[in-house]
Amino acid sequence: MEVKVLMVDDHPPIIEGYKSILSFNTYGYKLSTTAAYSCEAAFDAIVNSNTTFDIVFLDLTLPPYLEKGINSGEDLIPIVRKFQPDAKVIVLTSHSESIVLFKLLNEQKPDGLLVKSDFQADELLIAFHTIVQGETYYSQTIIRHQKNWEEKNKVMDNYNRQILLLLSQGIQTKSLPDLLHLSKSAIDKRKAIIKQIFGIDKGTDEDILREARKQGLI
Repeated sequence: MEVKVLMVDDHPPIIEGYKSILSFNTYGYKLSTTAAYSCEAAFDAIVNSNTTFDIVFLDLTLPPYLEKGINSGEDLIPIVRKFQPDAKVIVLTSHSESIVLFKLLNEQKPDGLLVKSDFQADELLIAFHTIVQGETYYSQTIIRHQKNWEEKNKVMDNYNRQILLLLSQGIQTKSLPDLLHLSKSAIDKRKAIIKQIFGIDKGTDEDILREARKQGLI
């Protein structure tokens, strides 16, 4: 089975490494690979190439394409979705920060997300095969963070999440009762619960927001 792959990373040896690993697969895949080392080169391959890609590998940190407002691999994902709608998107990144990964998963929903420090050659092969077969694949750091996000979300009900969202948008506490149809005392109680969840004894709305961002909830 031939699989047409676009690999986007600003380090050519990394791309060569991926190609070498995937070429020694036992699943019968024959790879046809295109390499791009910047957002501009990737944009050109995605939009202007005659190739219909099956898989697009993306690093997050790439030289930007300022004329198109593309600053990272994350910005390329909507372009892949538009111009290569049948392609599976696999993000391989050095970033392991919870908030970066949470935002990426929730906003872009890649088919695969792997932190580079997590995997060896055999796991890359398994991830590739899993995604070609139409399933998603996340490496261990993502799975570990997901468990933490799930635990936090169990106690962060819809009202609490709305409070965080509105505060993050610069809405002051005094305006929340009209927007949420809750009394000020009910909102104050909820904010106290949020502080308890975050382990904040005392603090301002900015302290709440700082911890929410740190934990990847906004």
